[in-house]
Amino acid sequence: MATADDCTVLAHMEGLAEAIAFVEEFCADRGVAASDGLRLSLVVEELFTNTVVHGHGGGSDAPVRLALRADATHLELSYEDSAPPFDPVAHAAGSPVDPAAAIVDRPIGHLGLALVVDMAERISYVRMDDCNRIVLAVRLQAALNTPADPA
Repeated sequence: MATADDCTVLAHMEGLAEAIAFVEEFCADRGVAASDGLRLSLVVEELFTNTVVHGHGGGSDAPVRLALRADATHLELSYEDSAPPFDPVAHAAGSPVDPAAAIVDRPIGHLGLALVVDMAERISYVRMDDCNRIVLAVRLQAALNTPADPA
């Protein structure tokens, strides 16, 4: 993957706006279609909210690190926090919630991580150096809108 940027914010809900702004700016700078940028923002919002609410019990001054990369076919997110160990991939796989079920047949809540895992073409989790590290790739549904190179 080419073209990478990173951002670090504190694990407070106030940091979510900064994290989303980082994603939006990254996508805008690279000509990512709005629909693809919104999908990536949704992924970041779900992971970040889970970090703050569940991982840090409402907030912490601990850092949350995001790194983004883009190429012609994918957006890649590397997401790292120092909350207690939590593997969202294993959690989603073991969840009794069926994301394909009709809305009326689903319980309220518990779909966020299933949605993240479902939107990712590739996703991995590792606990390293007392941090949760999630790396995922979301396939672009629209071609990058990069300006022509004036030669």
